[in-house]
Amino acid sequence: MNAPFPSTDAPASRDTRLPLKLLIAAPRGFCAGVDRAIEIVERALQKYGAPVYVRHEIVHNRYVVDSLKEKGAIFVEELDEVPNDAPVVFSAHGVPKSVPAEAERRELLYVDATCPLVSKVHRQAERQIEKGQHILFIGHEGHPEVIGTMGQVPIGQITLVETVDDVANLPFTTEDNLSFLTQTTLSVDDTHEIVVALQKRFPQIVAPKAEDICYATSNRQAAVKKIASSCDLVLVIGAPNSSNSLRLVEVAQRLGTDSRLIQRADEIDPSWLDGVGTVGLTAGASAPETLVREVVDRLSEWRTVTEETIAAAEENMVFKLPRQLTE
Repeated sequence: MNAPFPSTDAPASRDTRLPLKLLIAAPRGFCAGVDRAIEIVERALQKYGAPVYVRHEIVHNRYVVDSLKEKGAIFVEELDEVPNDAPVVFSAHGVPKSVPAEAERRELLYVDATCPLVSKVHRQAERQIEKGQHILFIGHEGHPEVIGTMGQVPIGQITLVETVDDVANLPFTTEDNLSFLTQTTLSVDDTHEIVVALQKRFPQIVAPKAEDICYATSNRQAAVKKIASSCDLVLVIGAPNSSNSLRLVEVAQRLGTDSRLIQRADEIDPSWLDGVGTVGLTAGASAPETLVREVVDRLSEWRTVTEETIAAAEENMVFKLPRQLTE
């Protein structure tokens, strides 16, 4: 007599679950600019006491923002929401010149948490304008960093370029004095294509002295490239308004691997794992490591997970804090 089939209703034990290989990209998560920005808010709270106002999200991550709110930070969109006697911090993405000018006019106590690598692009923009060059700025319209950088120069002396197709429609000639800069959190590959198109159409265009796309963005994209071809699915922890996180999703997808952006582990649909043997995991530059571990724990509830870290680069960058918070 044949033995009965096991009941499909019986819960499977952990040991009988299908194994899931997890390739965790390195580097991932917080970069030096994000670390610095968060520490600026925390130190401002310690030095001045709560509340400390922050203009826009200090970084694009809801978990980070909510954590700082619990400590006494109040996030606002514009300076007119900040009382005259309260300290205010500018976000890591940078702000137009009009913002600190308004803060000074109102005699507000402000701390600038702009990432030093974004500030470097701001200084380059000023120098290019001083040389009489019209700037073609490669970036995504509406992103805070783009608004901040374009706000460093007089209106009409900088033009946004988002795609290769935009290059063909630019109203300039080979006789114009042109230069270009880029947003720091772009796709390395996309940006290269746009730069090539610009240089082909305008051979005279002046390039920045060094790459504008920041080390953290480049390294995280390189790490995803290193794991994506070995994965059935790549999960990217990041916010939907985080440029560098969205680019990580695109990098994996371009390599033919299904990739999804999630903010927290509870957004993972178990059906995504159907037929999946290997998952890649990374985090955008604004996502803390605690969210990575949260995702690993959630996956471990459904499958027997083995972890392997795949490193593409080593990072040891540290940025100094503003002097007003260290004195």
